[in-house]
Amino acid sequence: MRSLLTLLSALLAYTTVVCATALTYRLEAHEQACFFAHVENKGTKLAFYFAVQSGGSFDVDYLVVSPTDKPILDGTKERQGDFVFTANEVGEYRFCFNNEMSTFAEKMVDFEIAVENEAARAKIPSKQGSSPEQTSVLEESILKLSAQLSTISRNQKYFRTRENRNFSTVKSTEKRIFNFSLMESGLIMTMAGLQVFIG
Repeated sequence: MRSLLTLLSALLAYTTVVCATALTYRLEAHEQACFFAHVENKGTKLAFYFAVQSGGSFDVDYLVVSPTDKPILDGTKERQGDFVFTANEVGEYRFCFNNEMSTFAEKMVDFEIAVENEAARAKIPSKQGSSPEQTSVLEESILKLSAQLSTISRNQKYFRTRENRNFSTVKSTEKRIFNFSLMESGLIMTMAGLQVFIG
């Protein structure tokens, strides 16, 4: 029981301070929407993920701007993106999505902005009588576990986006087949009527 408590306290002590925002936003046609994240220390890591869930060709323009209005990341007609960069300036970073290229299609965009301050990471308390090597092995295990959980989370987001796109394609194909069947049925009825009345 004591070792479980020690492991749990070690996990809690080793977690980094992360401030994350995960949102889904409806981006109207001809709209530009910006979201902000405040960075208090240089060297802070910023993670930025987005995916277009529905609308148009599933693409959007994006721009990430530093507090001094310098572009950091930008892209046009992207379906999704996953970026991590180090903030070299203190202040508000701007994350913008632009749908001005679209004439009528609104888009649903899932995105996440995470601000991580590694300097605020606490040290794992070492157990009395344990060697520093044992503690560093535990730290390495926790870091690997954290990285693997992040990978799983990213993969889940990616597969969710793919599922939404594929579902949209199936709905579109189903609608086309239905419309074609209606036209075909109408033509068959017209031909039958013409054969009865003309023939």
